[in-house]
Amino acid sequence: MEFALPHWSLLSGLALAGLSAGLAAGLFGIGGGAVIVPVLFLLLNGMGYQETAMHVAVSTSLATIIVTSSRSVLAHHAHGAVDWAVIQGWAPWIAVGAVAGVLLADQIDGTALAALFGAMAFLLAAQLYFGRPSWRVANDLPAGGARAALAGGVGTLSALLGIGGGTFGVSLMMVCGRSIHQSVATAAGFGVAIALPATLAAIFTGWGEPARPPGSLGYVNIPAFLLISLCTVTMAPIGAALAHRLNAALLKKMFAIILALVGVRMLLTAAGG
Repeated sequence: MEFALPHWSLLSGLALAGLSAGLAAGLFGIGGGAVIVPVLFLLLNGMGYQETAMHVAVSTSLATIIVTSSRSVLAHHAHGAVDWAVIQGWAPWIAVGAVAGVLLADQIDGTALAALFGAMAFLLAAQLYFGRPSWRVANDLPAGGARAALAGGVGTLSALLGIGGGTFGVSLMMVCGRSIHQSVATAAGFGVAIALPATLAAIFTGWGEPARPPGSLGYVNIPAFLLISLCTVTMAPIGAALAHRLNAALLKKMFAIILALVGVRMLLTAAGG
């Protein structure tokens, strides 16, 4: 494992990604991965690490989510918006799914992984923007086998794409009758259950993999992790405080627009790759 100081332009890009991701984590409960993955992917791809750029971006994003989601969920807890019973019941199944997602990602080509990220982000954005509060599939979150299957699916897809549980968790909780504010706050807690086991799995699967950027432990890039984590910890409480002052409908549309822009950019990059 080679550690080298990144170029100043990479450092500034990583800092900007971290600040944006921290704000997004607190504001939308998404763990920041929707920002970190595309930024890291584009930076690493432009630096010549095309072969491993997407895998390193996904894995490093997962590592930062450990810090971001922890800070974000605690900030939301201060506002009394977190349903800890949901986190406790869903976390074990989410963790199992997260490990499965990392193992699956290791078998997928980087370009295909980028295209999958873009497609899923765009579809979720469409659902959030055009969806209505009356669109519900249930009055509350499921239990038993349905909970295990859905939680495992959230963990798998989130780890596969390097995002926090909020991206899927917010939508799932809303169609099961929860408010946008409680959905954002509680789904922020899904991130730790996803990121911790997924990061360990990413270190294992990427160990000894050639063509990784300097400073990588498995697929996790340590300099990027440290700089982004520092920035996200600073911004997450600000985003969480802002979330509780915004109109719920506006918050939902802002979340959708960000996801749509990210999705389109990743699809275009994958098509060009």
